[in-house]
Amino acid sequence: MFVRRNVTSLAPALAAVVLLTAGCGGQDDVTSDSDKPASSTTPHGYVEGATEAAEQQSRLLLADTGSGDSRVLDLITGKVHDTARRPGATALTTDGRFGYFHGADDTQVLDSGAWMVDHGDHVHYYRAKIQEVGEFPGGTGTRVRADAGVTAVTAADGKASVYPRAELEQGALGTPTRLPDTYAGAVVPYAEHLITLTGESPARVTVLDRSGKRVTTPEGKCEDPRGDALTRRGIVLGCADGALLVHEDDGTFTAEKIPYGQDVPRHERATEFRHRPGSSTLTAPAGKDAVWVLDVTKGTWTRVKTGPVVAANTAGEGAPLLVLETDGALHGYDISAGEETTVTDPLLKDLPESGPGSTTTPVIEVDRSRAYLNDPEGRRVYEIDYNDDLRVARTFDLDVRPSLMVETGR
Repeated sequence: MFVRRNVTSLAPALAAVVLLTAGCGGQDDVTSDSDKPASSTTPHGYVEGATEAAEQQSRLLLADTGSGDSRVLDLITGKVHDTARRPGATALTTDGRFGYFHGADDTQVLDSGAWMVDHGDHVHYYRAKIQEVGEFPGGTGTRVRADAGVTAVTAADGKASVYPRAELEQGALGTPTRLPDTYAGAVVPYAEHLITLTGESPARVTVLDRSGKRVTTPEGKCEDPRGDALTRRGIVLGCADGALLVHEDDGTFTAEKIPYGQDVPRHERATEFRHRPGSSTLTAPAGKDAVWVLDVTKGTWTRVKTGPVVAANTAGEGAPLLVLETDGALHGYDISAGEETTVTDPLLKDLPESGPGSTTTPVIEVDRSRAYLNDPEGRRVYEIDYNDDLRVARTFDLDVRPSLMVETGR
């Protein structure tokens, strides 16, 4: 059961669900509520079986690692939807639409029914039914990355397969293309190619076509690769001495080093990036009492000293750095000044002893206007207005422990 506290009015959001956007670029057609176009001419942006909306259709995917129960929380309507049990799930990731529940032997795929399509000068937002899709082979350590055309699944042993995105969107896994080699990092779809690392000590950036054939090897080496992130500027790969930014321009791929500029002990390196999708500002724990902020556009690292870190994230572009610390409170930091600017009352009372990366550690999900913080022990999720002194805008009480959480629709 779910209860709202300190709830701001949902009227504008609910209105947006039924307000269908006009066609872009001056077109007059709109998307119908039904599965069929409103006229014989297919409207711009029309997607069969989906409803186009005027604003982002955010949903939270939640999983209880204890009971195996999972839920989808619709942030527009406030409704909670039951989904299949996921016994043994230890991690949950997303590509913006699909949720990937990683278990010991396989990865279960759930279509959240909320996504966006970015055309550069305009964006389309969609909502559709939630549906189970199937299971990818590969258990613990499997990494899933996707773009509009394909979904790449890289197993812990470095073997990878590429699935057609169109079939996933129709509710089926489809027949994968198995790539011929073994890779040192996740295979990441980007610019109609696949980006990965090959070789050892150090690994080299390699660009493949969608069948796995090597296209080019930009000048770029990565010692001890760990972590990757997709940004508008390109693919960021975490390395022992900083990061590599892989970028494509008019068919040419380059790999640019973004060094720390100092010797960083292994336990303080950035190995798991978090950021707002679409942003080029990344965060990562920098040991126990600090957070790395990587500005991909400027090519600079900033180490912000904090209290003991449980989770961190930022919306970027002048927004505060959000840090959940072991006192159970959410702290806001000015990134450029490296100073704390605001702090909430303690929100989580029973924090796990394990640190970032644990399956039971809370996370901070961020979109363009709100942040979401899961409280597994309290069986709730907090919605935070990070532009209003970290005000708790809504609280969602749940019937499960939300040990794992990701946001879709972005």
